[in-house]
Amino acid sequence: MSTIHRSGSLRLSVLAGAMAAAFGSGAALASELAEYVEPDSFVSFGIGNWSKDRPHTGIFDGASRGKAYGLIDAEIVKRDRATGTWLGLKASDLGVDPWYLRVDYLQQGVQGVSVEHRRLRRIDPNRIFTGLGGMGTATQIVSTNAAPLPFQTLQLGLKRDVTELGVYRNIVPGVDFNLTFKNDEKQGNRHWSRGGTGEFLAEPIDSSIRQLDAVLSFSGERVQLSGGYYGSWYRTNNTLVDSLRNGTNAAVLGNHNFMSLPLNNEAHQFYLNGGYSISPTTRVSMKVAYTRATQDERIPTADIPGLANAQAPRNLDGKVDTTLVQLRINSRPTADLSLLANLRYYDVNDKTPVRRIVFAGAGANVVPYSYTTNSGTLEATYRLPARFSVTGGVDLKRQDRYVPIVDGSETAQRKVPHRADIDEDTYRVQLRRVMSESVNGWVTYSRSKRTGSRFTLTDDAPRQDRINPIHIADRTRDKVGVNLDWAPIENFSVQFSASKSSDDYGSSLDRPLGVQKGSGETYSLDLAYRVNEDWQITGWVSHDESKARQRNDNRGVVGTLKEARLRDKGDSVGLGVRGSLMVPVKLGGDLEWTKTTSSFSETTPSIVANTTAPLPDVEAKLVRLSLFAEYAVRQDSDVRLDFIHERWRSNDWQWRFADGSPFVYGTTTDGTTVFAPSRHVSNFVGVRYIYKFQ
Repeated sequence: MSTIHRSGSLRLSVLAGAMAAAFGSGAALASELAEYVEPDSFVSFGIGNWSKDRPHTGIFDGASRGKAYGLIDAEIVKRDRATGTWLGLKASDLGVDPWYLRVDYLQQGVQGVSVEHRRLRRIDPNRIFTGLGGMGTATQIVSTNAAPLPFQTLQLGLKRDVTELGVYRNIVPGVDFNLTFKNDEKQGNRHWSRGGTGEFLAEPIDSSIRQLDAVLSFSGERVQLSGGYYGSWYRTNNTLVDSLRNGTNAAVLGNHNFMSLPLNNEAHQFYLNGGYSISPTTRVSMKVAYTRATQDERIPTADIPGLANAQAPRNLDGKVDTTLVQLRINSRPTADLSLLANLRYYDVNDKTPVRRIVFAGAGANVVPYSYTTNSGTLEATYRLPARFSVTGGVDLKRQDRYVPIVDGSETAQRKVPHRADIDEDTYRVQLRRVMSESVNGWVTYSRSKRTGSRFTLTDDAPRQDRINPIHIADRTRDKVGVNLDWAPIENFSVQFSASKSSDDYGSSLDRPLGVQKGSGETYSLDLAYRVNEDWQITGWVSHDESKARQRNDNRGVVGTLKEARLRDKGDSVGLGVRGSLMVPVKLGGDLEWTKTTSSFSETTPSIVANTTAPLPDVEAKLVRLSLFAEYAVRQDSDVRLDFIHERWRSNDWQWRFADGSPFVYGTTTDGTTVFAPSRHVSNFVGVRYIYKFQ
């Protein structure tokens, strides 16, 4: 848990490196390293306390409540020199929820087994005061003024338990087999609601994802191959939620509101990856994969009398076939010239049948969507005099997109224009120079241009050809980047990077709706200074900002448009200090400050009667001060004290009314109230004992 676990003395053991090597192709390297080092182990336990609730910053770390938590961590490694066998255990955050546990057994270069379990949580920062009945089930009752249900305060959240089994076996020299099986169970309740009267519901989640990956690999002097099978299965115990307003006649079908959840599905992939060194300076690699994904579970509404049309399908019979073929060549024909070429074919063939699922009004159909993308890259790097090198490249992409004609019309059920072909070309150049032993840097520039075939109109008559969809619209993107590494003295280093991009979507009065222009910029500065053998100082500053100018249809005034100027900005500053006052005492601290701002400025060409005040900016600030002191009681034992001061504040209005009061669902019907936190200040104090051994 990042906000609690601040153990600077907990070291990465040699087992981690040995396992990574052995479970890949580096068993020999692991064996060589093992002759020179012994693995380190430790056990750490203690207790810590947060003084107050921290609903926003504690969303994922399991410590959102102001109370005491256990601090239990361990990394134990045992090695038998005679047999080359490693046995390891790693545990972290066992005193809180989420937590992590892993056990490894490895006989270097021969075989190995690993078992890992991790608990993940997400706690909704908002508190819900509601009379909803049946939360967590597929049958929920909505409270009403006429027939109120008892109200209670709820905090929604999700829990995931992920268990992973890994098996490694060396069959013969150069041939390895790896098997990984993962089971991911997810349970909980997520904030949900239905339209119309705006009634609160809680999405009941009770699902699992199982994944199996089996790989057989061969590694020779010039040839490396790996191929295998990957399977994924999604299963859920809830497929349809039935909600009924309390006090209404449950026997009347029209009083029920049905909301669907994702249905069971699965995917199966066979793949082959390989590489061949034609010569010491030229290598060819390839990747081939074929995947079939299916979703054929019975549609749950099909079994509700009077709800589904008799002509509607009972099963979606969804089927998507995906084919990937990729070829890459790296070559260095001369000492100063390096070349790269890459070709990629990616085909998504949606074979789901076209079927009508809604028969009322104009009706609606299941409409499959297929596309084929061919892309390629050519790149060359040449070393110039005076420590310069220049890299030039071109990336080409051609995409064919297919949606079948439905009901004899290209426009049926399309809400945005469609393009059958999209072409995108990117040209880039980079100039790099090693200025001295202490300074090097590079500058890069790229230009991308996206075009395509004519737009197919939509079925929305007033706006058939007025929308410029951001993902397929013509676009010209320019991007420039700079990077500099500077180490003027041995104890001091600076890294600076910056990038800036601009997008022009070329919209006109013929197609005015959608994004018109966009831009983005990032800047970061990192510094590290080693004052002496005992003290080190680090610092960093970062800034990122993205903007977009978008035109929307102004439904308040016929024939006019709204223009929105959207902006997201983030700024962060950090400072860290590590050192020791004397041999047995280590000290350290980190100070972090972060501010994010989102703006939604809108302008209209004329005054509209129902126009309200402009939306205010959403701003959030976080300040966190972390301090620790560690005292070596003995050579193998430490006592560590941690202190964290955390301040978070936000004026986010998305769950509040204009006057700042909490949001209420349907004040005349449901009455559910959402309380969103606006600030919290909390302090953490923790103490732990660390025992180290080999």
